[in-house]
Amino acid sequence: MGVRELGLPARAASAGLPERVTIWEVGPRDGLQNEKAVVPLEVKLEFLDRLAGAGLTTLEATSFVHPKWVPQLADAADLLAGLVPRDGVRYPVLVPNARGLDRALESGVGDIAVFASATESFARRNLNSTVDEQFAMFEPVVTRARAAGMRVRGYLSMCFGDTWEGPVPVEQVAAVGRRLFELGCEQLSLGDTIGVATPGQVEELIDAYAAAGIGVDALAVHFHDTYGQALSNTLAALRRGVSTVDSSAGGLGGCPYAGSATGNLATEDLVWMLDGLGIAHGADLDALVATSVWMAGKLGRPSQSRVVQALSG
Repeated sequence: MGVRELGLPARAASAGLPERVTIWEVGPRDGLQNEKAVVPLEVKLEFLDRLAGAGLTTLEATSFVHPKWVPQLADAADLLAGLVPRDGVRYPVLVPNARGLDRALESGVGDIAVFASATESFARRNLNSTVDEQFAMFEPVVTRARAAGMRVRGYLSMCFGDTWEGPVPVEQVAAVGRRLFELGCEQLSLGDTIGVATPGQVEELIDAYAAAGIGVDALAVHFHDTYGQALSNTLAALRRGVSTVDSSAGGLGGCPYAGSATGNLATEDLVWMLDGLGIAHGADLDALVATSVWMAGKLGRPSQSRVVQALSG
């Protein structure tokens, strides 16, 4: 008897968890951006449509980063022009700078995200700036976006550990994140960029934001599964009241700064856990698995998601 025939997961609610979780799907952007072979535009468009058809309502579609840095996303404008939006689905894009915002406005985007660093080392390598200088770059972007009626999310990288600096002080992460809210970001996604966090760290950081006057309703979490901790870290965040979780269909993606990184938290693995806990999310697991199997075929390698492997084997 296969796993699907067993009717798993059994549902057993756990006290103190959100009734509903918003899944912020990053597969089309964060998941594909490090692929060495360029994925055809028509495949990306079908991927987005399949994910929307599976019930996901927030799909991070692409990024207006310079093609020199991320060739995979050089087709951002064409992708948005060819996208057929589904009712009730948001398609945010990552915007690195003022030129990226110009392109987003030209494409009629309604939701953007900016990408900041909690550490000096990563700010220098990823943004060619210091931690303080990055805010001077983001301020006009966020201000103009908000004036245009856009919703703005802030990503904060290296929240738990930095490749060059080691563990990152909680107070430092909370202070940098607070400055993103002060700029005008409506939501902050706390990123475990190299996948080194453990649940106690997650709880500690969320508590630090609460102490700084920032509630869990304004926070999201973004975990990589380098050391197999993404689901346990997510559960720790849920127990603190966080109700927006970033994930990537099939576990697509990885961190170029950690050679052993195995990618983002897989959306299917997240959905399996949420289903078992009786937490609503709106996604269809079978449709997600089918989508990730399809995309794995396009990429020429098996899905990293344990749930995809179990249900498609």
